[in-house]
Amino acid sequence: MKLLDITVSEKPSLWIFGYGSLVWKPDFKYKRNYVGYIKGFSRRFWHGDNFHRGDKDMACTWGVAYEVTDSQMEESLQYLNVREAVLGGYATKMVEFTPREKCQGSLLALVYIATSDNPIYLGPATPTEIAAQIAICRGNTGHNIEYLLRLAEFMRLYCPEVEDDHLFSIEAAALALLI
Repeated sequence: MKLLDITVSEKPSLWIFGYGSLVWKPDFKYKRNYVGYIKGFSRRFWHGDNFHRGDKDMACTWGVAYEVTDSQMEESLQYLNVREAVLGGYATKMVEFTPREKCQGSLLALVYIATSDNPIYLGPATPTEIAAQIAICRGNTGHNIEYLLRLAEFMRLYCPEVEDDHLFSIEAAALALLI
C-alpha cells in the first residue's frame, strides 16, 4: 500500500474508512488511500461474523481511508452495503479520520461499525476464548485466522508504533493453538 500525493480534488468524493479486512482487501475501486485513525472507537473481536468485527469505545482505531470519486461512489457503496451492512450487520456513521501523514488535515469518512444491537454481536470475551473461536471459524471469504493474521500484519507494517494489545493478544493465543 502506497500513500499517494495529496492534492485537492475538484470532483465530489467520499472517504470510506476501513479497520478490518478493508485494510488489505477493499474490493472496490478508489482514487487514493491514506493510513490513519479515527477517535472514539477501538477494534474488538466481539462480532459473531467470521470476518468482520469491531466495537465503539473511547480510544482510536487505525486503518485505511479510501477516497472514491463521483464515478466510483455508487458502485462502491452498493458493494459495501451488501458486504458490511446486509451480510455483516454493521451500521454506518460519519467520523473524523486523521491521516498518519501530517501534511493532510482531518477528513470526514464513512465507517461501518458493529454495535451491541446487532443480532450476531457476541460481547466481551478473553483473548483465549476469542482465539479458540477464530481458530475453528471459516466463512465464504476464507478462514478467520487469515483475517486475524492479515490485520496484525497490516498493523505491524503500517502502524508499527501503535500498541493494539487486544489484537496482538488474540493473535498470540490463536498462534499458540495452531502449534
